[in-house]
Amino acid sequence: MVVSAPDLKAFLLATPFFGGLSDSSLDLMISMLVERRFDAGATVVAEGEPGRSMFIVRSGRLAVSKRAHAGSVVPISVLQPGDFFGEMTLIEMQNRSATVVAESPTVLYELTAQNLYACYKADIHAYVIVLQNINRELCRRLRRADDRFAGHHVGEDN
Repeated sequence: MVVSAPDLKAFLLATPFFGGLSDSSLDLMISMLVERRFDAGATVVAEGEPGRSMFIVRSGRLAVSKRAHAGSVVPISVLQPGDFFGEMTLIEMQNRSATVVAESPTVLYELTAQNLYACYKADIHAYVIVLQNINRELCRRLRRADDRFAGHHVGEDN
């Protein structure tokens, strides 16, 4: 289902992924999004499978996990409205790094690598902003992972 909703622009501009885009650039990006719906318990993406798209969470709650070497499942994070995932496959063109399962009925907006490339061709400025936003979020996630690894609490003063 192609995306269209009166409050969609405000929602997307409030997400880290679309922040800073002009109105016309946002319209272009919206035209490239496809709405996807998942029931509770549905696997959205599975670790190790090929992936050529990313998702923005419109509604619902999703659990992100990875398989440990021993075969157990390790919870990584929980995603809620405004979060996005799958962006790593757009940048590094590798298989999915984690499994994402809908914990409740969920609505996502999907952006494919092909559509991101179309954005590059049509609006290089918007493309650069989106990539900067992706990189900024990846840096935030890396910092949080570093803090967890070092045993610090996120937001703790040193």
